[in-house]
Parts: sequence; C-alpha cells; structure tokens
Amino acid sequence: MRQYFYMSEPSVIERLNANRPHFIQMLGGKVVAVDHGEQSCSFEFRVSRDFCHSIDVVQGGFVTVMLDAAMSHAVFASGEDIIGLSSLDINTTYLEPTRAGCLHAVGRIVKCSYKTAFLEAQLHNSDGLLTATASSVAKVVRKL
Repeated sequence: MRQYFYMSEPSVIERLNANRPHFIQMLGGKVVAVDHGEQSCSFEFRVSRDFCHSIDVVQGGFVTVMLDAAMSHAVFASGEDIIGLSSLDINTTYLEPTRAGCLHAVGRIVKCSYKTAFLEAQLHNSDGLLTATASSVAKVVRKL
C-alpha cells in the first residue's frame, strides 16, 4: 500500500512554494500547511482588486484557480514522484461573493490511485466564511 505524505511538513511546504507557478504568486498565494493525516494542503492568498469585478468581488475564474491550486498541491505534496497533474473535470460552486483580501483555500485528496486523483477544496475569507467549494478529477503524471 502506498504511503502518502511521507515527507516532513517543512520540507514539503518549502518545495511546493519554491516551485509554485507565477500565476499563484500574482494572486499572492503560498502554501502555509500540509496535513499528512488529512491528505490536505492549505494556501493563503492575498488577492488585490486587480482580479475583481464590481469593485472588490473576485472574478469566478480566479476563485476556481485558487481552489484548483490547493487541490493540485495536495497531490504534489503526496510524493516526489508526481511530476504533473492535469484536470479532467472541475466543478466550482460559488456560495458567497469572494472579496479581495486575505483568503484561505484548503485542498484535499478524496482518493488517489496511480493515475487518477479525486479531489475537493474549500475557500474561506478572512472571517472564516465559506465562499466557494470545488471538486475535481485529475490525471496524475509520475516519474518513470
């Protein structure tokens, strides 16, 4: 049986932040926690109004990006042999307006096989209000 999240948390967080794509940096995003038992990855985003419509409401595509980043990084944190992840399906549910500022996304592995991952995520604002959720199915690419 494959053991997930076998690396120590500080080294995982450091590796994930060192390799984060530029678009995550543009959204003020960084990994802040990896929970081995929950198979989850937590992000903090500091989103400016540059990503908003209606003054301070974050555009829905960027909300999905934050949720997707948290879900995919939960998979990347599960092992150094994972070199890629491609979304096959992603569903975002918008529960409340997500406003610019400090946001917290948590992505979790529901189930992961050698080639397929089932994932879910939640996005909260700085007051702890749940603003959006997502679920995804992704293709896992591993080192040969």
